[in-house]
Amino acid sequence: SRSAMLSARTTTRLHSTTINNSHGNDNDDPSLWYPPSLMDHMLYRIKEVNNVPYNIQHSLINFTINGRLLGKVTPKVAERLTSTSPIFELSTGSNQPTLTLSNAAGTTMEQRTRSVASVMEQLRDAGYLTGWRDELYPVAERFDSPPVFLIERAAASLLGVLEYGVHINGLVDAAAVENDADDENDNELSSTRRRMWMARRSKTKSKYPGFMDHIVAGGQPAGLSLMDNVVKECLEEAGIPPEITERGIQPAGAVSYENYEGPLMHQGEGVMSRVVLFCFDVVLPSDFVPVANDGEVESFCTWSLEDVGRAMDPEYDDPIKPNCYPVIIDYLLRSGAISPDSPKYLEILRALRSGTCC
Repeated sequence: SRSAMLSARTTTRLHSTTINNSHGNDNDDPSLWYPPSLMDHMLYRIKEVNNVPYNIQHSLINFTINGRLLGKVTPKVAERLTSTSPIFELSTGSNQPTLTLSNAAGTTMEQRTRSVASVMEQLRDAGYLTGWRDELYPVAERFDSPPVFLIERAAASLLGVLEYGVHINGLVDAAAVENDADDENDNELSSTRRRMWMARRSKTKSKYPGFMDHIVAGGQPAGLSLMDNVVKECLEEAGIPPEITERGIQPAGAVSYENYEGPLMHQGEGVMSRVVLFCFDVVLPSDFVPVANDGEVESFCTWSLEDVGRAMDPEYDDPIKPNCYPVIIDYLLRSGAISPDSPKYLEILRALRSGTCC
């Protein structure tokens, strides 16, 4: 039962001398709930989604339109695109070639969107582009710039354009859960007394099947505000009614990363995933239980701070989806759960925003 599930877990406190020794015995400071190794583990998890090899970084070709930098591609991806359609062309007017759209692509957002879509559909039908979502992302220089064109979500990393998403930390007061009570006026709760709702991804998902995940996360599509998207995703993915989301949600900044990835990455034809994730915290009522509505989630559970800490270990056997780690780590830092006196604190803070964040 839910109550048994929750009571089976212990509440973790920031200044507690009782440490769960499943982390090991390397904790030199009894006032902290975590061992020093957690800092290295967090850095590992950030770098897992934030890694562009030196040789790739220095070979990337800019994707531009009318002088506006929109994306980054490898030379082999540029060759693939230009050989697939005359809509894409390489400009060699400078020492450094750039990928751009030809005049055949049109000059308006709508024309460019249709032209680029035709090429991406060719690549999809050829089996080169997978994971088609029928969801359009805006392509722009900055988050608040008008889109130059729209692109199918699955194709965004092929052009190395900036992708945006929303990730929500679903929080519940552990003391309130255990006592079956919820004091809405208690704003001084230590972050370590709160548990985090986690979702287990469906085993039928094409990416990271069966992995743990945020209670709610999603891409930021064209035509929606961030908050409208958060409310929509909360309802669709976890059955959180809009009134609960709107009452408990708090924007909490953003993290960013750049990663070289894809099935052809070792042949030099990988893609550039350039991502900005807007972070939100939502404090949920103690008697609320998420419901999987869209078939993408198998089940939900809550984790204590120690559970989250264990999952940072590279050898942990039930890991979280990789791009969720930076958002959770960001929460641990800004909530005060991680002491700023801890070694590598500033290195972790810097790594959380080491991608393009605009």
